[in-house]
Amino acid sequence: MPTLGFKGKQHVYAHHLTVPWRPLVPHPAQSVGTGGVDDNLIIHGDNLHALKALLPRYGGRVRCIYIDPPYNTGNEGWIYNDNANGPLLKQWLKDQSPVDGEDMERHDKWLCMIWPRLHLLRELLSDDGVIFVSIDDNEVHHLRMLMDEVFGEENFFATQTRRAMHTVRNSSKDFNLNADYVVTYAKNKSWFAERPERYIRHRADKSDRYPKDDGDGRGPYKLDPLHARNYYEPYDFTFGNGTTWSAPAGRYPAYSIETLQEMEREGRIDFSGKEPRAKRYLSDVQEGQPPDAVLDPAIVGFNASGTRMLGDIFGTGGIFPQPKPVELIRYLVELLRDPNAIVLDSFAGSGTTAQAVLDLNKQDGGDRKFILVECEDYADSITAERVRRVISGVPGARNAELRGGLGGSFTYCTLGEPVTAAGMLAGETLPTYSALAAWLMNTATGRSAGPTELRELDEHGLIHSDERRNYYLRYRPDIEWLRSNDAVLTETWAEQLGEICRQQNKDAVVFAAAKYIPQGDLTDLRITFCQLPYAIRQSEAV
Repeated sequence: MPTLGFKGKQHVYAHHLTVPWRPLVPHPAQSVGTGGVDDNLIIHGDNLHALKALLPRYGGRVRCIYIDPPYNTGNEGWIYNDNANGPLLKQWLKDQSPVDGEDMERHDKWLCMIWPRLHLLRELLSDDGVIFVSIDDNEVHHLRMLMDEVFGEENFFATQTRRAMHTVRNSSKDFNLNADYVVTYAKNKSWFAERPERYIRHRADKSDRYPKDDGDGRGPYKLDPLHARNYYEPYDFTFGNGTTWSAPAGRYPAYSIETLQEMEREGRIDFSGKEPRAKRYLSDVQEGQPPDAVLDPAIVGFNASGTRMLGDIFGTGGIFPQPKPVELIRYLVELLRDPNAIVLDSFAGSGTTAQAVLDLNKQDGGDRKFILVECEDYADSITAERVRRVISGVPGARNAELRGGLGGSFTYCTLGEPVTAAGMLAGETLPTYSALAAWLMNTATGRSAGPTELRELDEHGLIHSDERRNYYLRYRPDIEWLRSNDAVLTETWAEQLGEICRQQNKDAVVFAAAKYIPQGDLTDLRITFCQLPYAIRQSEAV
């Protein structure tokens, strides 16, 4: 597979692995409700660090990711800086990345920024998850090649094309560049092809498209002049048992020959009547239709509708330039047909994704959850404030549901100080037991802790158990306690764990501040010892 080379790639290739873990710090005064860090989240901070902070609880659990990263147009006048030479990205390249950006072109800088973020986003995505990335002509060709590397070219779905603006710029010297794209990949595309109920489908009411019912479950048909020749070509198809299916002239053929062949192989043809007919299932009828890679503005809206919506919410225009319309993100989330999806947006901007999720939940009674990350200073005043207003209601809004409020809640968070070995030794950065247990479980097993608060499950400090190992943590966020004998793996404790290993035919992994037993003796007991806080540093450098 061809790969994309750019300045700095060798430095950022594994940079996502070296990003320190930082705990999420809730701010109740800026939140709505009391759900804590397992509620909907709005996080203010560097999105690279925020994505790393989310891994212990959300690794492999996010069903839908939508991001709208800077398009790298070179426009520095926006509040949402869209230039790779802008101050925030310059600061990241200087302070938080191993890249020397002085001699780099703006495309190199943009690629260095997006590469580690895509890797962490992939780790957060579930096996049946999909990522949608909005982009325009400045970086779409580079983005496709990066995503082929990170997600695998076999998991590419489509580059959806959207008409962003309905106006024509008469000042354009050549083409009117009024389109952008939604590059779409799956974590594992083959999962979607296994069963019809997993297909990517656009929920659509077809009743107005088929005035004559042809009995295929899709309602009556209305002539489409563009495809009329194909629709009205009659054919006969003979099944393996000799029975013939006829598609008469003047009627819309319910199925193509290829589809009939597939349905016969799957046993989805009923031969008990006078004529063969397709077996119809409720899941088939509810499938909707395959989404068009050219997005219909009547369904997904223009940027202007996003601007109007934001003006409705804040009572004035110009709050945020060219926000994406709610209709677009709502449409993308709906394609997955998952009422319980976790939806992540790590370039949250004005907060459109949160509104789209709340709107969908209100419409269909779903329990979707959103996680927004915004690094800019307006994370509270615009991103979170928009969500606060749509939850409680916006008096005077044109939309009736918006006036009444969409309901919901969220927790507003910032990022705590990085948890490092030096900080823990000095007692400066001591995470809670649950937070440290979740992080260690994620780094040791690759699994997320999920919404549960990890605590000691027994007197030995068990935090997790799988088919092969038990995982134990002896820890308190108290520097004096960590320096005492209570934090040490003693001979008595080790022998007790060894007996459990023998009875359960499992190994044990023990995280503790110190041990009094040589590792050789522990190996005989099937115990692996990981010393805190150095185990944290080891996990960061894996």
